[in-house]
Amino acid sequence: MYSSLIGMVEKAQRYAQERDRISVGQFSATIRGENDSHQVSYEGGAWRCTCDHFLSGKVCSHTMTMERVLNGVQLTAPAVEPRT
Repeated sequence: MYSSLIGMVEKAQRYAQERDRISVGQFSATIRGENDSHQVSYEGGAWRCTCDHFLSGKVCSHTMTMERVLNGVQLTAPAVEPRT
């Protein structure tokens, strides 16, 4: 039983280092700013944020933060799985 768990932990560590294995299609996160908290999401290949800056310019410090946090992780629009 423990050898199986050890194998899973080793595989998880390897996958985490090999960022090209990961692609994110959608997610949401809350970022606590200096004045308020904002909901940031990524879906369908597009960023969204609830802050006023994003609503007026489609870019903000909150989406930039998430891009930095996810550096090295491929963000993708929904795709059709290839048939095997």
